[in-house]
Amino acid sequence: MKQQFLKKKRYKLLLINPLNRRRTGLIRDPKSIYPPMSLGIIAALTPSNWDVEILDENFSKFEYKEADLVGFTALTSSVNRSYELAGIYKKNKVPTVIGGIHVSMMPEEALQYADTVVKGEAEHVWAKVIDDFEKGKMQKIYEAKRLPMVESPKPRIDLYHPGYTFGSIQTTRGCPMDCEFCSVHTFNGTAYRPRPVEDVIEEYALIPKKKVYFVDDNLVGYSRRSAERIKEICRRIIKSGVKKHWFCSASMNIAKDEELLELMAQAGCKMIFLGIESELVDQLQSVNKNMNLKIGVDNFARIYDTLHKHRIAVLGAFIFGLDSDTADSIRKRTDYILNAGIDSIQTTILTPLPGTRLYNRFSKEGRLLYTNYPEDWERYSFAEVVYKPKLMEVQEFEDVVQESWERMYNKKSIGKRFIKTLKATNDPETASWAYGSNVQYHNLTFEGTDEEVLDAEYLFR
Repeated sequence: MKQQFLKKKRYKLLLINPLNRRRTGLIRDPKSIYPPMSLGIIAALTPSNWDVEILDENFSKFEYKEADLVGFTALTSSVNRSYELAGIYKKNKVPTVIGGIHVSMMPEEALQYADTVVKGEAEHVWAKVIDDFEKGKMQKIYEAKRLPMVESPKPRIDLYHPGYTFGSIQTTRGCPMDCEFCSVHTFNGTAYRPRPVEDVIEEYALIPKKKVYFVDDNLVGYSRRSAERIKEICRRIIKSGVKKHWFCSASMNIAKDEELLELMAQAGCKMIFLGIESELVDQLQSVNKNMNLKIGVDNFARIYDTLHKHRIAVLGAFIFGLDSDTADSIRKRTDYILNAGIDSIQTTILTPLPGTRLYNRFSKEGRLLYTNYPEDWERYSFAEVVYKPKLMEVQEFEDVVQESWERMYNKKSIGKRFIKTLKATNDPETASWAYGSNVQYHNLTFEGTDEEVLDAEYLFR
């Protein structure tokens, strides 16, 4: 008797990457945005009897599409758009599921708009979500455990919109630091979890883009073992002959290991994001930025010089609006930034995101200005003042930030930094990477004004 095999029913999964419509500056510069890796991982975890599509609002205006199940991911600033789109599918009786860092911190809020919430990383629970859906018994909340990254698949990069200039890859999760303004350690945990080197090398080779962003919160980690692992990855990239350029994030202690920096440079690293936050000791203490305190603010200049020595640009990140900030201290921070060996500048307004100790403190102190949630989450984009500063009026704070942004991101300032980086690194590619990053921040800063929108080829036309 012939054995009969039942063909599995086919389903359609639509994954949506929402856009914060209040702040669209990045879309004015499409060279600066990165594909939605979390949705690529979800797609890779989905069984083969499902057809998967990613609808990416970074490029495509939303149009209703038929699906059996619709999934969303969102940061705080774009979560309201996810809720809005989930409502459209709910009216059409299509089940919706939402995940990501915001709804992991605010699951009860999310359940008002989506049928199901995934708290935490998807690898542990997505198979059960799909199985429960197929059986018609999806739960309201799935709470994921954090797994070793050996369990994380290569994302479905074939589903990303082709308009992205950058590819992206992740080699680790988790952060043992406990910065007051950050929720990474709450979402991804405090244990540093690395992916197998072989998986990283295979995925890196498959990325079709020639520019890549390593999305790790700290690529090199916090131990000698972690640094040796990145050295091995770099050696493998060099040996493979794959020619790509990339940038990453790291802690200030990276400059202690010049062998590592040289291997990173040879493997294609052109820029490193450093969370400097402030040049003042008391402010670093106030937000628990212990690594920077350990390094010592007097040693910051040496760190910048060391990266330049290895032909790597410094993308320095700073915060405006810490509790001891005044208009004068922000002006002085701007002076420091412009005169230090910092090649590309990210300056953001202190923003209390759900899941952070900062949000809890500001809420308890009654300092949050916009609490009409979920609509007001759109304001939590690091570009608006959403709380009452301690030592300034809100308008004074907004004015001095705008003044500082205009000093840092005007065309003349960006051009000067390009020349400065070129001299410091003696590497035109590195200087152009830093320039392109500054152009991104220019376009964000002058969004909605008559200021010219720049592109990364501006200096070379």
